[in-house]
Amino acid sequence: MKKQFPFVSALIALIAASYFLVPLYATFQFSLQMIRGKWSFAAYQSVFSNDQFLATLSYSAVVSLMAIIVGALVVVPTAYWVRLRLPKIRPIVEFISLMPLIIPPVVLVFGYIRLFGSDSWLPMTISEQGTNTLLVIGYVVLSLPYMYRAVDNGMAVIDIATLTEAAESLGASRLRTVAQVIFPNVRSAIMSGAFLTFSISLGEFVLASLLNRPAFGPFMVQLGQDRAYEPAAIAILSFGLTWVCMALMQLFGSRKPGQRWLPRFTQPSSRSATP
Repeated sequence: MKKQFPFVSALIALIAASYFLVPLYATFQFSLQMIRGKWSFAAYQSVFSNDQFLATLSYSAVVSLMAIIVGALVVVPTAYWVRLRLPKIRPIVEFISLMPLIIPPVVLVFGYIRLFGSDSWLPMTISEQGTNTLLVIGYVVLSLPYMYRAVDNGMAVIDIATLTEAAESLGASRLRTVAQVIFPNVRSAIMSGAFLTFSISLGEFVLASLLNRPAFGPFMVQLGQDRAYEPAAIAILSFGLTWVCMALMQLFGSRKPGQRWLPRFTQPSSRSATP
């Protein structure tokens, strides 16, 4: 019997897709109308020729990469230890990891300024390096729900107890087990969380603005107040960059965790020296 085409499902999918694609097309069309009477990429050329665009984009990219590294170094050992030794407190850790979704970023950044301002016991905002560090910490906190969920789901499909016992039986320390066994086996999960972190941090506005950092988010807002067509071009570029991150996340996420080999740890030879 020939299977009928699912018209209702296709219609619902088409309506849902048009909800996103029609405004996107309208924004793209508007970005091409900078020169009156014809379509051109003049708005995109104006954006790329702006020195502040490249400076803010590179700054946000570096800060986002730092947030990814710090987030992975914090989340992976935490999720590993909770699953291996402290399963009873896992609901508490999951609740804490969801707190950034509840607390607004403006409250978070004002708390940072209050705790680490010029009058505090650890004045980090008085120096540029300290403020950059605060911004990285803020991005790590904002991306914590996504990074922790990705890593925790990755560890759920591998037998970390067996991997730990095998590594320890070969003479590996706990730190080496995490670095050379657990990290490679949840690499795809870490990459998924990394791309989500990058997408969130790249266009973030509140933290970067209130900490007075030259990030990409405040630049987009300022450009939207001063220009007409360039903000639409940046919106399309940001959307494309986000979709590239999502595609890469799908690419790395399609790889099954646990396909890495267990490293060979050096053991003392049991054979006696040749006389």
